Amino acid sequence: MSIQRNLFEFAAPAPPPLTPPSGKPQRIATVQVRRQRLQELDYLVPDELRSAVSPGCRVRVPLGRSNRLVEAYCVRVEDRVADRPLKAVADVPDSRGLLDAKMLQLTRWIADYYLCEHHAVLETAVPAGVRQRAGTRPSVLLRPADGAAQQAAAMKLTAKQQAVLAALAEGPLAADELARRAGCGTGPIQKLRSLGLIAAEKTRVPTAVRPAEAPQVRQSHLQLNASQREALAAVEDALAGNPPSTILLHGVTGSGKTEVYIQAIAKVVSSGRQAIVLVPEISLTPQTVERFRSRFGEVAVLHSHLSDAERHHHWQQIARGDVAVVVGARSAVFAPTPRLGLIVLDEEHESSFKQDSAPRYHARDVALARARAEGIPLVLGSATPSLESWRSAQLGQFRLISMPHRVEARPLPHVGTIDLRLEKSASRGALSRRLAQAITAALADGGQVILLLNRRGFATHIQCPACGFALHCPHCDIALTHHRTNHTALCHYCDYQVPAPPVCPQCNFGGIRYSGVGTQKLEAEVRARFPQAAVLRMDTDSMQAPGAHSKALAAFRRGDVRILLGTQMIAKGLDFPNVTLVGVINADTALHLPDFRAAERTFQLVTQVAGRTGRGPKGGRVLVQTFSPDHPAIAAATQHDYAAFAAGELPLRQALGYPPFGSMIRIVVRGENGAAALACAEGIAQHVRASLAGAAAGIRVLGPAPAPFARLRGLHRFQIHLHGPEADALREAVAGARRSVESPDGVQWIADVDPIDML
Repeated sequence: MSIQRNLFEFAAPAPPPLTPPSGKPQRIATVQVRRQRLQELDYLVPDELRSAVSPGCRVRVPLGRSNRLVEAYCVRVEDRVADRPLKAVADVPDSRGLLDAKMLQLTRWIADYYLCEHHAVLETAVPAGVRQRAGTRPSVLLRPADGAAQQAAAMKLTAKQQAVLAALAEGPLAADELARRAGCGTGPIQKLRSLGLIAAEKTRVPTAVRPAEAPQVRQSHLQLNASQREALAAVEDALAGNPPSTILLHGVTGSGKTEVYIQAIAKVVSSGRQAIVLVPEISLTPQTVERFRSRFGEVAVLHSHLSDAERHHHWQQIARGDVAVVVGARSAVFAPTPRLGLIVLDEEHESSFKQDSAPRYHARDVALARARAEGIPLVLGSATPSLESWRSAQLGQFRLISMPHRVEARPLPHVGTIDLRLEKSASRGALSRRLAQAITAALADGGQVILLLNRRGFATHIQCPACGFALHCPHCDIALTHHRTNHTALCHYCDYQVPAPPVCPQCNFGGIRYSGVGTQKLEAEVRARFPQAAVLRMDTDSMQAPGAHSKALAAFRRGDVRILLGTQMIAKGLDFPNVTLVGVINADTALHLPDFRAAERTFQLVTQVAGRTGRGPKGGRVLVQTFSPDHPAIAAATQHDYAAFAAGELPLRQALGYPPFGSMIRIVVRGENGAAALACAEGIAQHVRASLAGAAAGIRVLGPAPAPFARLRGLHRFQIHLHGPEADALREAVAGARRSVESPDGVQWIADVDPIDML
């Protein structure tokens, strides 16, 4: 059978005409097609395809008056009497179904709960590499030619050509994947081939797992302390079917939660079942991945840096049951494990578990729905649980297990605050006098230092003191950030950039001011103050090369780097016993944003980064620079007291009806024409209010109003907030608006259920 590779449209002979109803039961397939607002469609199953068409497989069906063949997912097959003439399924591209009945049920739940197209959820559950059978057709892989390293050393290669050879050093790659990893076009690749530095080879085998992901020698279990044994016993109870089956593991940083996960998973694997471990971001937690590999050998690791062929390879291994443990980011919740026995979601509070594009699902809630459907336990772990999970534990919906002590009885680090209202008068840089003295002492004692500043770039805004002009992005309602590397002013949302101006563009004043501190400026200051110490910066700008995170953390682990500074990526999952000092440069960066979760996020970030120190025999300390040392979130973080923070924050949420005491949907309307977008938003709000007129008390519809970022990427943005005790009523009202309110040309709107991003 000849299969063309276009995913959604296929050239083929004209399909047979409509088959009129026969009055007798016929085999009918219900399919989902990729098309906005298109409902499920029914097609007849020809006799020759009866054995091939099943729920969860892909089919090609004729659509519309032109009968063009499009790809669709079969979601249901039944024998019944057709009530109207039907077209017939034309083809089945897969030899086996891609989704089982439970996964189809889960994707349907996601579509209904998050108000998105079912087809979009199906596409998310089945990776593109699987749909395209990446790596199984004959393909050309590029590799370094014999002796390429020696020849290249004698040549004057461009930076991009050098990046191509560096990417190939990790293993053979297809040309498009090589260009993506090297950050270049096809020109440098073709030039290197013409120079004889790159050789090509044909293969039919899926791209092999990279050497860094090869199985390691298995290590034995570690000895558990009393808190760990209690936590493991709770998981074993859940595995034995003793409710509740969802466990919230609240353990302070360094309490040994990962070892509990590993030993619980070992129980599952020993019984012939599989486990899924979800982590916020694989590239930021290499130590966690290494620990799982050292204990289980063959572990499938799913992350965004895999090529399509590698993802397909892992997917097939998981579906065959060849791999017992799957570790991955949020999309790994859809891993096709046929014998799933346990799901673990580490750092469950992390906002990265919520997808910011359709389908806007939250991996925690999807994991909960999948665990319930499979009848298996779900373990949620965090030192700073989300208030939603904490509230569920208070209500008895989750079983709360506390691990209040670190392993080996090590004390939690002392956390002190530095009031920047007082220190700023004595310090002109980002480092206060006390923090600089603490860094000096830590380095002198042979320790390492971590500095957190959740701001990229060099200067955070550019403004003229003479006329007040501020340099803003012309496409977004946001100030440009100065990046000193290329001396550009950059928008962090649409990537617009211009050369950084030496004088005011409006009045030509020569003293234009570059204010604010980003990680680049912090790095420059640290290098100037501590020239004897090796410094490394970790942020989105400096960690773009493949494997950059792992290499940077390996250098820090070896002690080649004494001071590690960066954004929030250095606050997660790092275990370095020699870190004796953590400094938070400004704890207020997110504290006063127009977001009801601002205090919660600040508490979580400060607590998490504080947990990076004090893990070795030298102990550790934390210094938090802030203009708001008395804020409840910061005060609780300095005491490592999550319960106190929750006790103060939850009543505020309850008074305002915010989650976890009510449901919330955020609608964002955007368009190039601000007036048209606002008119559309008003129509949506009016329809929703009318739909909710007879609903329960306590429902509020706020807006429309300009979003906090009123303009992004050239589009004007307006938001509507729906709050209420009944989630179903809110969803039904929004679903009705989707069906009834027509958006004018150039205007789009999205509905975000249980929103995380409020900007």
